[in-house]
Amino acid sequence: MGSAASRDHLMKLLEPVVAAEGLDLEDVSVTSAGKRRVLRVIVDRDGGVSLDDVAEVSNAVSAALDDDDRMGSQPYTLEVSSPGVDRPLTEPRHWRRAAKRLVKAELRDGSVVEGRIVAADETGVVISLEKDERRIDFQDLAQGRVQVEFRRFDDEDDFEDDDEG
Repeated sequence: MGSAASRDHLMKLLEPVVAAEGLDLEDVSVTSAGKRRVLRVIVDRDGGVSLDDVAEVSNAVSAALDDDDRMGSQPYTLEVSSPGVDRPLTEPRHWRRAAKRLVKAELRDGSVVEGRIVAADETGVVISLEKDERRIDFQDLAQGRVQVEFRRFDDEDDFEDDDEG
């Protein structure tokens, strides 16, 4: 089951199932854990994925897999989740969903740009650098990664004491 053809088959099988639930299928992987296999299905959408979304997609994916013999008769565990913050930004929708986040972008020419995503559309992304903004076409980007921030300065108001007593 580890071959690319099997992953491709699962992607093709599950993409419309996940899309019917209003989400994007980001990735599928099968790993062995002792005698059991784990099928991981990564889904996402603008605005994020709720626990209800995960439950509904899990049921739909499970039903689709029951009707398809690709997973065989050997037991497996199905895990449905949303991508972690460390997922590489490779598709226009990834960049759009990371709006306002701090990112490090690797360009195809080998250079690296670090800044905050201002906006993204189907052809490129606008990143706010220290002194200006720069638009980068996706064709010039290799990939990007969201940088973990523990506290953003524009969140400062959230930490003030609202108690008026």
